[in-house]
Amino acid sequence: MDILSIAGLVIALGSILLGQLLEGGHIASIVQPTAFLIVIGGTTGAAMLQYPLPVFLRSLKMLPWVVRPPAMDPRAAISMILQWSDAARRNGLLSLESLVDDVADPFTHKGLQMLVDGTDPMKIRSTLEQEIGAIEHHDGQAAKVLESAGGYAPTVGILGAVLGLIHVMENLADPSKLGEGIAVAFVATIYGVGSANLFFLPVANKMKGIVHERAKLQELVVEGIVAIAEGENPRIIESRLQSFFAH
Repeated sequence: MDILSIAGLVIALGSILLGQLLEGGHIASIVQPTAFLIVIGGTTGAAMLQYPLPVFLRSLKMLPWVVRPPAMDPRAAISMILQWSDAARRNGLLSLESLVDDVADPFTHKGLQMLVDGTDPMKIRSTLEQEIGAIEHHDGQAAKVLESAGGYAPTVGILGAVLGLIHVMENLADPSKLGEGIAVAFVATIYGVGSANLFFLPVANKMKGIVHERAKLQELVVEGIVAIAEGENPRIIESRLQSFFAH
């Protein structure tokens, strides 16, 4: 679990709410269901309009990555590849066939299967790199759904403010309804700017970072599998793979 994401969200929201209280305001004054509906509903609809259904659904599936990112352990991957390298060097590539079904990750499973099948190293590299590019593009587009929402939210918030002011103008003769309209106007702006800068944009950037790191890990796997196919020494393979994550 990514504790930093949870802590960041808590600190951001907590600081704003605490500041509101310290200024003598009330939290209830910034809780406006109407403004929330206008901003979040309008922003979600605009994002749905921009992207095709598979991309939008993929973005929803990736959303939990912010607090629970997919498992990515470069050291474990390097250790696994070195074990394959040792086994292949001693007993040949066919000795890895019994390990194929134990690999849960579809990408790594495909690469190992191609290795066992005796596929040409250049063919393995080109096939897997093409798949990396396709996965990175698809998941990158899904991350951009949240990024687009971060662009729409402030504008929709302004739209909500205008609607609130229209409501105020329509009820100038009834002072009892002026407060509600003005509240919706200002709170809608807060929701628009706040959701964009405290949620949509940070989450989008977090997701893009995870997509990039996973692609980098997959490149490591490709390099290791190709090196095994070319019969390189395990020590050379280890040195090459460790350079991917020198930090």
